[in-house]
Amino acid sequence: MPVMTDASSDTNSAIPNEQEHDDQLMFGASDRIELISTIALAIATIMTAWSAFQAGKWSGTQSINFSEAGAARTESTRADTRAGQQIQIDIAMYIDWVAALNNDLASGDIVLDDASTYEPTRGTLSGFLGQRFRPEFKPALDAWLATDPIGNTDAPPTPFAMVDENGQPIYVNELEAEADALTDLADEKAAEARTANQNGDNYVLTMVLFASVLFFAGVSSKLVRKRNRLLALGFGVVLLLVGAVIIVSLPIHPI
Repeated sequence: MPVMTDASSDTNSAIPNEQEHDDQLMFGASDRIELISTIALAIATIMTAWSAFQAGKWSGTQSINFSEAGAARTESTRADTRAGQQIQIDIAMYIDWVAALNNDLASGDIVLDDASTYEPTRGTLSGFLGQRFRPEFKPALDAWLATDPIGNTDAPPTPFAMVDENGQPIYVNELEAEADALTDLADEKAAEARTANQNGDNYVLTMVLFASVLFFAGVSSKLVRKRNRLLALGFGVVLLLVGAVIIVSLPIHPI
């Protein structure tokens, strides 16, 4: 009987020792999982806040650029309208001046052998109109008269067709050039707004990824089975790495 008692005691004492050893192993693995989960949660939280901040900044830039593009287009339309009015005035005065000049030549009020020597004559209608051409039109008219359009059949048909040595039109309306510049500015601002919108959308995508990391890393500590915990945490870590790669490649909005 004493021998049986000793054997039974040795067997019973071995079981708790094995159980304690297994518990220690399980505790160590669980502790590592919780540590990795905590680190993933911390990084995901910081990255989520950063993505939200950047998405908000890019959204504001998008709104500002679209507003500036709209304002530039409005000013471009206004300048283009005024330029068209001025061009019509130049054309009308040129037509009236040519008609008046022909009448003055026919009546003998003006004697002109070479158009390149033309000067407005006081007391004549052509002289009255010739002194009142707009400054933007006068260089084109002078260049055209220098070609002697009366005696030179190869001369350009009108001052509006005159070009310089570089092939650029001599007659340039400043408001028309301003309208073109404003249109280019509007297109540039619209392009910047679309770029800002895309950057904001990309940061929103990273927010979704990091929010998923928060879910999977958080739920990994609630699962009972070790395999399920590892799967949830592993999926969260993968999403964290994907989000990190994307966010590193995105432009940072100047603060």
